[in-house]
Amino acid sequence: MKKYILVIILSFTLVISCDKDDICLEDTTPNLVLKFVSFENDTIIKEITIDSIRALNSYDIESFQASSLDSISIPLDFNENTTTYKISSNGTSDTIVFNYHRNDVFVSRSCGYITIFEDLEIESTTNHWIKGFNINNTTIDNDTISHINILH
Repeated sequence: MKKYILVIILSFTLVISCDKDDICLEDTTPNLVLKFVSFENDTIIKEITIDSIRALNSYDIESFQASSLDSISIPLDFNENTTTYKISSNGTSDTIVFNYHRNDVFVSRSCGYITIFEDLEIESTTNHWIKGFNINNTTIDNDTISHINILH
């Protein structure tokens, strides 16, 4: 009888000491979404062939292959208040400098913090293939909508 009680107590102790899995199912820090539109009529989506995308003084966008797209999703630097990108199309490059404020938001114990980017603005841009831009949303809290329209 003492054996059974000891087994029950040990089993109960093992079950109580288990911790639930910490798997993050929440969204992560959102990316900046750029949509490419026609310079003549900014309501018309116009695909463009992108050769490369590079965050200056940082990294190339991983696994990027040259292709025709109507929009791209790129990460902003969540350690700084500015990110500079060089985007090449058909052998011509333009540089865009994005400024913003960062707001770290606690999501959960398993996910930790995500960064929400606020007060997004474009400090400068070169005008080789980019003819202009329209900022649609100055707060980047999701990556399901277009934040900036690039006119080309």
